[in-house]
Amino acid sequence: MLKLYDYPDCPFCQKVRVMLAEKDLEYEKIFVDLRKQEQKSPDFMRLNPYGKVPVLVDEEEVIYDSTIINEYLEDEYPLPRLMPEDSQGRARVRLLEDYCDNSFIPPTTMLLAQLRKADAERDQQRVEQAREELRRSLYFLRDALGGHEYLVGKEFTLADMAFAPRIMVLGRLGVELEPALAPVQAWIDRIRARPSVRSLGL
Repeated sequence: MLKLYDYPDCPFCQKVRVMLAEKDLEYEKIFVDLRKQEQKSPDFMRLNPYGKVPVLVDEEEVIYDSTIINEYLEDEYPLPRLMPEDSQGRARVRLLEDYCDNSFIPPTTMLLAQLRKADAERDQQRVEQAREELRRSLYFLRDALGGHEYLVGKEFTLADMAFAPRIMVLGRLGVELEPALAPVQAWIDRIRARPSVRSLGL
């Protein structure tokens, strides 16, 4: 059976859990307590020298990095298909995943950290800066959608999956979608309706 080393609130772990749900794969979930720095323990570092979750173990294979894990699962369990068949579409998925990891998730992480603090302890300048970065990202996503149902055409792919965990909590972060972002709201609604995403409980 597959094993997933996981931390519940990690968006990269959540991305992999959505993938496993989409593929309807059974797996054992192994909790790694990041608050106790368990990901830096010698045993865990033998699985992932970067000391990060998620890690997937498939018999003798150990795979880390959420993007690599999801592509591995796509290759090993190809149905339902979650990557385009053409090279251009696959490249577009990878570019969007990279954008998500490097430009979308960081400001959401910043906001979550700041909003957990008491009002007097928050850095309001950093809060507003992160919200502005997210607004720019939402307009980028509107353009990326280009009138399609999902980011890379008519079908849900790994690109949509990458954004799913944090796109679900925008309201909690105080980020409102303006009328001009109606296509993004419709896309979010489609993602939210998927059982795999609902299973995250966000």
